[in-house]
Order: sequence, then C-alpha cells, then structure tokens
Amino acid sequence: MSAVISLPDPLPRVRRDADQQVRVLGRQLRRQVGQAIADYGMIGEGDKVMVCLSGGKDSYTLLDILLDLQRRAPVPFELVAVNLDQKQPGFPAHVLPEYLSGLGVAYQIIEQDTYSVVSRVIPEGATQCSLCSRLRRGALYHHAATHGFTRIALGHHRDDMAATFLMNLFHHAKLSGMPPKLRSDDGQHVVIRPLAYVRERDIAEYAQARRFPIIPCTLCGSQPNLQRRQVGQMLAQWDIDHPGRVDQIARALATVEPSQLADPRLFDFHSLERRPCDASPETPAAEDGRGALHS
Repeated sequence: MSAVISLPDPLPRVRRDADQQVRVLGRQLRRQVGQAIADYGMIGEGDKVMVCLSGGKDSYTLLDILLDLQRRAPVPFELVAVNLDQKQPGFPAHVLPEYLSGLGVAYQIIEQDTYSVVSRVIPEGATQCSLCSRLRRGALYHHAATHGFTRIALGHHRDDMAATFLMNLFHHAKLSGMPPKLRSDDGQHVVIRPLAYVRERDIAEYAQARRFPIIPCTLCGSQPNLQRRQVGQMLAQWDIDHPGRVDQIARALATVEPSQLADPRLFDFHSLERRPCDASPETPAAEDGRGALHS
C-alpha cells in the first residue's frame, strides 16, 4: 500500500511573495514622491490638498502614497479625495464612495454633467479630449476655490510629462511640457504633480498588486487614433529598443540651458560681446580685405 504524501499549499508562499513585492515597490514610490515634493516645495505645513481621484490606476496610487507620507510627515497637512462625476453613461458612482469610506478617508463628490456638453458640442468621431479637459479643470478649480484648498494634486507621472513635451514639440512647435508644480492661469490655484518622478509601469504594477477597484474610462480614453496615444506607443517602443530614453527626456526637462536654444525672451543674445581678435599685431585680420566681421 503506497503512502499518501501531503504537499504544502503553495498559495501562502505566493501571497508572501506578492506582499513583499508591494512593500518593496511601495518604498520606492514613497521615496520618489517624497523627493518630488521636497524638490519642488509641493506641500507645506497646514496645506489643504485636494487629491483628484478619477478611479484610474494613477490617481489611486497618488492617494495611497500621499496618505502613507502624511502619516510619516514631520508637518501636518490635510488630504481630501475629490472625484468629479461627469455623468458618463454606465459610470459606477458607488465604487469610489465605498472604497474611500472603507479607508476612512475624507472625500467629496462633484456632480457635473460635462459628458452631455461634450457630446452635444463635439461632432461624432472628433476628438473630445480638449473640451472635456477644459470643463473638468474648470469644475475642479471652482470646487477648490469654494472649499479652501491650497493645493490641487493630479496623478500625472513621468511618462505623461515626457509625452506632453513631445506632443508640444511635434504638434505645437514649442518646447513646453507639464511642470511638477504650477500656478493656474488665473493665479488662484497651485497645481502639483507628486508622481513626477514615477514611471507608469511601476504605477501599473503597484495598482495591480494593491488591487485598486479600477474604473475604466469610457469617454476620452476609448477614442481611437489620439495623438497622445500615438506618442505613448512611441515611448513604450523606446522602452523596449532603447531602455532609459524616457528617463533621459524627463531629466532633460529639469536641465534647461536657455543660451543653447534660440528664444530671445529667455536669453539676451544682443548682449553677447564679440570676442577679441586672436590675430597678432603683425598680421591683422583686416588685411585680407574682408574686414572685422570676418575675423
């Protein structure tokens, strides 16, 4: 009679490995977010931070890391998760309140039917992103002003910043991007992007490991042939063919040398003095008949 051999259940080992992976990646993200906050002075003592939560992986990760850093911070600041319900068809309005209530996080829901406005104004098949973005930004700014928020935190990451720079370069003929911290055009709001040093692939891995209840976008994210999506595909291919190139682009955005570009608004080219002629007194450069300009 053969003996029955009991094998250990492999699931606890898998869970332990997954938990360790989350801890390691979480430490990396906390370090990167904390460094960005310090480098750009994003959050200070007494700030009331509106964390814009869309239900996507980026904003979930942003809130999660900021909550962790808040517990460790040497100065007190307030975090409030804010979601803009744009009344998109099929949007699961219960998901975020249930998730945030379970965490015990303060949250606010803004209800504004921007979907109907966009659908009415933009022809079918045309890109809706620009108008949708303006309406969303206006609603968030208004909410921040009426509720006393001193910071508006968005979930844009390092890949977003590189992609925006390339889109402005390719499609708008200008060197500009998505800064880690900015003041709004009306001067009333300070917008911060604490994920500025974080790669999207790390956010995706973290969000999957943390099992965030992701809400898929059914408006702008589902449109085909968007310029941003094309640039994103290019960046993804670069990651395969030329690892590190995206990081180089992001670092270049923080290493600007105006004198090596061509914008007279940033550098006074007219003030550059002509260097003295190197020719000796015995052989002056002007003797060849071409004058001082040639020298």
